[in-house]
This record gives sequence, structure tokens and C-alpha cells, in this order.
Amino acid sequence: MDMREIAKIAGVSSATVSRVINGSSLVRPETAERVRQVISETKFVPNGSATTLKYGRSGSYGLIIPDMTNPFFSEFLRSFEGILVAKRQDMLMALTDHRASRMQDTIHRMLVRQVDGVALLASEIETEPIETLIHNRVPLVTMDRRLVGQGLSDVTVNYATGLNQAVEHLKHLRHQKIGYIGGSSGLSISDHRLQAFVKAVERVGLKVDPKFLVTGNYRISGGEAAMAELLARKDRPTAIITANDLTAMGALHALHKQGLSAPKDLSIIGFDDIELCDIFDPPLTTIRLPRHEMAEKFAAALESSAKDPHADGKIYTVKTSLVVRGTTGPAPKRR
Repeated sequence: MDMREIAKIAGVSSATVSRVINGSSLVRPETAERVRQVISETKFVPNGSATTLKYGRSGSYGLIIPDMTNPFFSEFLRSFEGILVAKRQDMLMALTDHRASRMQDTIHRMLVRQVDGVALLASEIETEPIETLIHNRVPLVTMDRRLVGQGLSDVTVNYATGLNQAVEHLKHLRHQKIGYIGGSSGLSISDHRLQAFVKAVERVGLKVDPKFLVTGNYRISGGEAAMAELLARKDRPTAIITANDLTAMGALHALHKQGLSAPKDLSIIGFDDIELCDIFDPPLTTIRLPRHEMAEKFAAALESSAKDPHADGKIYTVKTSLVVRGTTGPAPKRR
């Protein structure tokens, strides 16, 4: 079964069938419905390669993420794929597993599949793979890299909105010593979050104590190790803000291992608001980074850039906000 046979059964031309398959508005609704019915009844599957050759677009986008074990990315993936499906577009996903060495191979796969654009959520970015995409007129949208250029857009996270709310919340609870467990060192996204934390603390008139700033790895293990390091010190913070929710969960685990609890002994705030936060014990106070809104911004940026890969990209911004649950409370009284 090919397009000509579909056209014959539906009583239209092959060109009309092609237009219906590619969502053209040039076909009358009743004709398009008749063609779609024939396609459904015959279980016809269009040749994607032929469509790509004819129109120069594959109708698919690439998605590169660093880690599927972090629920943030799986939740983003669910929203992003849903948006593409609604637009009758496909997705090619790849994992870097936090290894920059895998980026080049991943980009090569995207180019071979002739994707119409790439959404890159991985932070371990090298210049060469990006240049390869741009050279081949494949638009790229990055996450919180804060750089734009020809065929290059960015979805930037406004950390200030959520972090300002978080620090104000802690100050209202009489916390003076606020610490921070960051993400992996050397990543721009880690630097952006740390800088936003420092500005938020200084904004309310509190001081940032360097010994209360420690590094994690965006995983439970990193949060646990960093919290153990803080608890081993005689002078401890009374509240901690973390780079993401997994880090916060690791910090809570370290707290429990020493017979302490949140918020009685120490308040903890996460970042992302993954679905596990609401069912954690106690439920985690966190800063929400809305995944569906972020997915919509990525899809909009890709669609806009795909129309003209040589046009300059844009910055798309996503705001954050505080979600208060059970791991924050009044600062413990001095002993």
C-alpha cells in the first residue's frame, strides 16, 4: 500500500493525500476527513524518509537530557512529548549520563535522523557539538545557558523569584544562619543558582557565611554527604536551601541518621518541586520550577527557529515560586 493507492481509494490526487498527511490547510475539511478515514481503515503508514526528502523537514525534534534517574527530567519529558504529540511531531531522545564525551555521538545521531531542532537540557556543553548543529542549520535550544545567537535560543530560569520568596520565608521564621548545598561544580547552571542564592540572602539584610556554602552533585548521595559535612561543624546553619529536590532528600536522610529532624532541628528547602516532594515524610518545602511551562517554552523556541534556522534566537524565561510544606519551621532556640 502506497500513497497512490490511498489516493485512488479516496478519489483524490496523490498530492492531496500528501497535503493531508503533512497537515496542510489547502485541503477542504470534508476531503481531508475522507482521506484520513481511508488511511485509518487501510492502516497506512507514511514514509517518513520520503517526506523529509520532499519537504526538507522530518517533523521530529531531538531531546538531550543528562539523567533519567532524576524525576525532574522524566517529568519534563512527559510534558514535552505530550506537546509534540499534540502537534503530530516525533521526538528522538538521548542521554548524556552527565558525560561530555557522549555529546558528540549524540549530536551525530540527531543529524543522521535529520531532526528539525534540538532541545538540550544537559549542562555539560562543549562548543564543537553546538557549532556542528548550527553549521548544519539545525536550531538548538539550551537550558539556562543564557546565550543566544544564529539558530541558538535559550530557556532561562528566573531563580530570583523563588529564592527571594524562600529567603524571606526563612527570615520570617527568625532564621539568621542560612546555608546552601549547591550542584556539581564547574557547571554554569550551578553558578547561576548559587549567585541567585547569595543575592537573595543579601537582599533581606543577612550575611552569607562562606562556611555554610557546600557543594553537592544534584543527587541524593551528594546532598547526604554535604549535610553530614555541615552537621560535623560546631557552628551550624539553622536552615538550608539546596540546588534541587534530590539534594534536599539526601540532606534530610543525613539529618535523620544523626537523630535530628526537620523542621525541629533544621529547616530544609529544595528546588524543582518534583512529584515526590508532596509524599515525602515530612512533605518537602521547595521552590517550584514548572516543567510543563518549561516544555512549552522549549517547543515554542524550536518551532520558531525551525522556520528560519539562520535567524537570531531568543531568550525565553521561566519563573520560579516557593511552595511551603512541612520541612520549614521556626529557627531553633539557642542552647
